[in-house]
Amino acid sequence: MFIEERLNKIIDILKVEGRVYVKDLSERFDMSEPAIRKDLQRLEREGKLKRTYGGAILERGKSESSSIQTRLIKNTSIKNTLIEKAFNEIKDGEVIFLDISSINYLLAKLIIERNKKVTLVTNMVEISALINDNVGTELLCIGGTYNKILGGVIGSTAIENISRYRADKAFIGSCGVNVYEGTLSNFDLEEGNTKKAIMNHSKKVYALIENEKFNLDGSYNFAKLEDIDTIITEEKPDKGIIKILDESGINII
Repeated sequence: MFIEERLNKIIDILKVEGRVYVKDLSERFDMSEPAIRKDLQRLEREGKLKRTYGGAILERGKSESSSIQTRLIKNTSIKNTLIEKAFNEIKDGEVIFLDISSINYLLAKLIIERNKKVTLVTNMVEISALINDNVGTELLCIGGTYNKILGGVIGSTAIENISRYRADKAFIGSCGVNVYEGTLSNFDLEEGNTKKAIMNHSKKVYALIENEKFNLDGSYNFAKLEDIDTIITEEKPDKGIIKILDESGINII
């Protein structure tokens, strides 16, 4: 096997398993462990993986924090695909939790434009401006401490108010999903705790995730994969990610 083929194969294994070990690769390719370490060193220099003690993991990016106004105009075509899929999961008469996210703002806009007969419960202030007198959608706004960067209310008061409701479905945003560690992450501790409260008071939880976020991480893990029922994304992720999600019992749309 040529060296380029072997390097590509190592990356393929990483995408499926999330982690590789020098000893296992040595046996798989019938090579010495020092030779495998050189392969991993080269792949690390190329930015394709991160070496760890005894092996390596995929190199993951760091998600960047930005204001809600910035996020609303980013990846709009992908987000439009996501909200159409999410809309199809919502039935008349349901109570729907929408947390603070640019995708949920667009989803709320679609629900209201199509006059869906549901009750929306949200801690995202911007969504309230979408309601007008001719809309059959009912809106309940969660009170709490307003965060102008996030564009919504978070914290202990918001969590207390959330606990008074019981939703049929919750739609949650996340800045990063690490299937190998089984976590969903964001940037703000209080926002993460608020998201968790919404999830805990919903019968079914959907995570709205752009595909790129499977390779990104935030600074705070607010939930585990097992807390999610369904992930909605614009297209199927890598086979390795699908395999882990399937094994975790998570539906992918």
